Amino acid sequence: MIQFENIIKSFRRHRVLKGINLTIERGHRVALVGSNGAGKTTLIRCLLGEYTCEGRVLVDGQDPRLHRRQVLHKVGFVPQLPPPLRMPVGQLMRFSASLCDSDPQRMIDVAAQLGFDAKHFHKQPFVKLSGGQKQRITLARTLLKDPRILILDDATSSVDMETEAAIRDALEQLMPGRTTFIIAHRIQTVMNADLILVLDHGRIVQCGAHEELLAAEGPYQQIFNLQARIEDELAQDLAMVI
Repeated sequence: MIQFENIIKSFRRHRVLKGINLTIERGHRVALVGSNGAGKTTLIRCLLGEYTCEGRVLVDGQDPRLHRRQVLHKVGFVPQLPPPLRMPVGQLMRFSASLCDSDPQRMIDVAAQLGFDAKHFHKQPFVKLSGGQKQRITLARTLLKDPRILILDDATSSVDMETEAAIRDALEQLMPGRTTFIIAHRIQTVMNADLILVLDHGRIVQCGAHEELLAAEGPYQQIFNLQARIEDELAQDLAMVI
């Protein structure tokens, strides 16, 4: 269980989080949506114990600020952009497996579940892979750790929509049993979450499942309608070109 108890976080007198109260049951998928600066990433960094804050965060009863090593051992974090690693893919996979005290074949298997065929890229430098391939490897490295808490910080925003859909489908098979936080801008990325939190200026202004929030007038419905309209316009423009 993860608990946020009246979390307040300020930077240079600017209050970024304004009293967040939230309890997340183990194994639930939680999505955080909202505009840039709404407080999504700040809340996650409080969870990781990277930021001091007013109030209290508890991960299975432990304060991340006091037990950071124990908490981080449970966490797998996937950033928006993969690290610029220059080693060959095969070497990176072996290194990742050794860090997790795991069989390199397990790394290959997890990558395959995410749609990455390591045999074709074994000797290729990681930095030469496409954005989607890099993110699949980054996800595989994280999942190899078998984290109880998985954090996806806009992890598919830098890939095309088709690749995102493929990664999302693969993650559906790999996320069960893990408490997962998904920071995202695309509504399609978060539709299957157990709980969607809409943040605005440091507060949770809406929370619920996708269908529930879509039926209610509010920022979530507005974001959904805006993205749907943009996608329709893009489809129409493409149809005219073709």
